[in-house]
Amino acid sequence: MQPLQNLSKPQLADLVLAAGHLAERAAIAAFLRDEATAFASNPFAATKAGSVRHTWSGQAFEFRVLGIAAAGLPGLLEAVAALPPDAPLVQEIVRSGPHTCCVLLDPARTRVVGAVLYAKPGIPLPDLAPPAPPARPARRVRAPAAQLDLFA
Repeated sequence: MQPLQNLSKPQLADLVLAAGHLAERAAIAAFLRDEATAFASNPFAATKAGSVRHTWSGQAFEFRVLGIAAAGLPGLLEAVAALPPDAPLVQEIVRSGPHTCCVLLDPARTRVVGAVLYAKPGIPLPDLAPPAPPARPARRVRAPAAQLDLFA
């Protein structure tokens, strides 16, 4: 496996946003960009798709049982199921308080395979929806002027 290069949080967020297959990419990227988040200790960043599938399949069951809110988990499971079990992956972990985000990347750290944002039991996911695009001012529709009948 190649030596791992370090990514910054903005770079990681940009990679997540570029991953068109991630349904919740905007919310996950917003979490990664938040100033309160920080990279967590991750001594086992290098992993394999089979290991990720096994681990997160178990987590999906536990999350349902414990009522843990999560975003991106179905997409992650689908993505790793499509990979050969021995496909190498790299995991980045970012935390803020009761929230954790795990991002799985290709070994070169240039493409996101999947990402999961989850909270501790009973805690909702952070409300980090991306800002809505500015609304266009409503167009005024001119109503035709009514003709006055002066001789009625």
